[in-house]
Amino acid sequence: MEYQYPFSMDWTTEEVIDVIAFFETIENAYEKKIKKEDLMARYRRFKEIVPSKSEEKKICGEFEQSSGYSSYQVVQKMKESEDQDWISMK
Repeated sequence: MEYQYPFSMDWTTEEVIDVIAFFETIENAYEKKIKKEDLMARYRRFKEIVPSKSEEKKICGEFEQSSGYSSYQVVQKMKESEDQDWISMK
């Protein structure tokens, strides 16, 4: 991993940790597989920290640009997979 996670200087330490945990879940969806309920919980927490759609697009875009992993694609797959317990982007 040769990239940095995007974050805001306005966030608390706990919020930074929670956003990084969300992005680590996105990484795991591409590199392994993740439990859908874990992704849902981390995405809900991410949305508490980043409630604005425009800010979400900006932060997730920065993450995708540096890592190559699309948070949007993973979240969409999560929303569309009603009967799956695991999410994998492989």
